[in-house]
Amino acid sequence: MNQFLRPGAITEPAIDATRDAFDRLTFLGWRAGLAAIVAGLAISFFLFGYALIYWRNADMDFMVIYNALVLNDGKPQLFFDHTAYLTILSVQFWFRLAHALGLLDAWSLSAMPSSSNTAAFDAAMNGAVRAGRLLAFLIATGCVLIFAALVRRIVRDWRVALIATLAFALSGGIAVHSRILRSELLAACPVIFALMILIAIGRRAHPARPLGMAVAAALCVLGLENKVQALLLIGALPLVVMPFGSTASRSVAFWKNRRSGWLTAGLAALAAIAAAWAAWPLIATGLDRALLDAAQFHPLLSGRFGVYQAALLLLIGGCMVAYAAIWHISASETVTSIAAVAAGALIALTALDIEYNTGNVIAVINPLEKMLTFADANTSTVANGSNPQGILLLLFDGIASVLARYTFVLHSSPRPTVFLTWLIAPGIVYAWRRGERLAAIQALLLLSAAIGIDALGVRRGLKSEYFIFTDPLIILAGAILLDRTIGDLRFRKWTYPVAMMLFGLHIAVGQAEPIKYAFMRRGPESICEWSPHYMPLLPPPWCRPP
Repeated sequence: MNQFLRPGAITEPAIDATRDAFDRLTFLGWRAGLAAIVAGLAISFFLFGYALIYWRNADMDFMVIYNALVLNDGKPQLFFDHTAYLTILSVQFWFRLAHALGLLDAWSLSAMPSSSNTAAFDAAMNGAVRAGRLLAFLIATGCVLIFAALVRRIVRDWRVALIATLAFALSGGIAVHSRILRSELLAACPVIFALMILIAIGRRAHPARPLGMAVAAALCVLGLENKVQALLLIGALPLVVMPFGSTASRSVAFWKNRRSGWLTAGLAALAAIAAAWAAWPLIATGLDRALLDAAQFHPLLSGRFGVYQAALLLLIGGCMVAYAAIWHISASETVTSIAAVAAGALIALTALDIEYNTGNVIAVINPLEKMLTFADANTSTVANGSNPQGILLLLFDGIASVLARYTFVLHSSPRPTVFLTWLIAPGIVYAWRRGERLAAIQALLLLSAAIGIDALGVRRGLKSEYFIFTDPLIILAGAILLDRTIGDLRFRKWTYPVAMMLFGLHIAVGQAEPIKYAFMRRGPESICEWSPHYMPLLPPPWCRPP
């Protein structure tokens, strides 16, 4: 009879695995789940992107393709608006590759038929645009897979990582940029990946951690080279990453050893000096007053160029020192990391020499001045004035507009990620109350950064093309909260229905914009308004004078 009283004989009540909402949501597993996500992206792309008439998304398809064609003809780049440098280069090399493989005839400007031969022009331009759209899809798919690999290093549960990847793949930003040649994707994703790298390497110490920081810095500069608006995300990054540490962040023995630690710091400093020497001609060109005056750039602060750039560098350095103090990083590793960040950023800056043009250089070195050349009159007046009250009013107006958009009810938008904010905001409170305060702070900072960047984007209408800058921040905030509370949610009866509802909303809202463009009846006549400026050597047939 005593055998029934032994602890080993007592059985726990069985847990029905079929009731685990997260197992049901991720029943395909990690690899098959990723394959399904890529397959879904491909189906959407070929149904509502690839086969559209070539002039449907002319802004910016035509602008990017035109510049790739002229570069392949040995002519200088014309488009410097913001600046699409890497996008244009990628299309240029993609066209070269396709032509070398015999897949594309219209790979350079001289290979394009005259617009007087409408049929030949249409066929050639259709081939070039479709080749460009295919490249956009491949880049977007690559970004989704890189996001998946990095988010799995951030969260503990692979199921949360897969759900976050699905949310990113179905976001409004990916829906737009997987079928249109624009500059935002190759600007935002490198900076987002830099943030994710910093979060991953910050949580666990390693002798090579400064190398990861150098890669992150290089990615930030590459993003800035493609669109100057990436500066807003770069500026938020040092503050956002501050709470992403742990007890395992403390420097390893390699860095605590004076000989190895400071020897490596000295080598990193030499690398930073060498990188500065290589990049200095670009920096000097970017601050050349004659070139800036010719480009109609106006200094933003104190009547001098370079002031806010220096302030940003001080912010980055200060945050690195503060992070080291909070998470017990040794002095030698901190100095090495600062030098590595400088070296990585400066080496990435030299990418502007691949197709050198002063228009790109001055835009990248002076991103805010470049942004203000496209701002509305009210924003330009406030930015160039000295009234802090006006700046605050614009900021608060932007925040109010963003919060209205996040409700979806007060201001609808083709952005399914806003529905995640409905769960993230109360999720932050829930995580704080149950003792997951670090996760709550991390999610709050990510969400606050998204709101702040979107508030500034409102001045440009916060178009769907700009969602790619902040959607990943919102998704990461949700993933971090979910990862810390998954044990509480997996067997709740409402978890699976809510998740499926969000899945349906992401598909319906995220795909609304591509479907709208697919069935749009508008003709190409509006292209004639800007084609003489952006495509002077390639006038479309419908824009030729009678």
